[in-house]
Amino acid sequence: MHGEGQAIGGRSMESMTGRLLVATPALKDPNFDRTVVLLVAHEPGGALGVVLNRATEVAVSDVLGAWGTLARDPAVLFEGGPVQPESAICLARMRAQRPRMRGFHPVSGSIGTLDLSIDPDAMREKLTCIRVFAGYSGWSPGQLEEEIQSGSWFVFDALPGDAFVDRPDDLWPMVLRRQGGILSAVAHFPADVALN
Repeated sequence: MHGEGQAIGGRSMESMTGRLLVATPALKDPNFDRTVVLLVAHEPGGALGVVLNRATEVAVSDVLGAWGTLARDPAVLFEGGPVQPESAICLARMRAQRPRMRGFHPVSGSIGTLDLSIDPDAMREKLTCIRVFAGYSGWSPGQLEEEIQSGSWFVFDALPGDAFVDRPDDLWPMVLRRQGGILSAVAHFPADVALN
């Protein structure tokens, strides 16, 4: 429930569902180096998101058949995070905001998660595109808030197209540049400072 205050870790915190976590250069975990994560759930019990900018070379159609025709280019699986890499999470963009539809769970606006057990042919007229993630990123209660506080993540509003960009490798610097000011300079931070 975006915008509703919640008590997390003993203090009130706004839900960050639908927002972006952008890894800062200080984040040294190789699972999240220069990643952009869309939070699909942020509740008192923890947080769950998917990494938007780690494309694999595995075609969606090779794994999920007919769903591949609805996948946005690049139509490949993405590494959603280190948790349960054998599971799949599907993000979908609806043609119109539909608050109630079987198998669709809204995240932000017309974007939400979609149950892949539904017949893809039944969804063609309702969806503009999907993106499928192998695994996800998860945080226990209070863990994400601590990581943000320690400077591991920037938190930004997501734009509707962020989850479906054609060039996912460009997403990290693109999101930072559009923030303006000093944050736009972070987009040029070298991957290896020793090589600077």
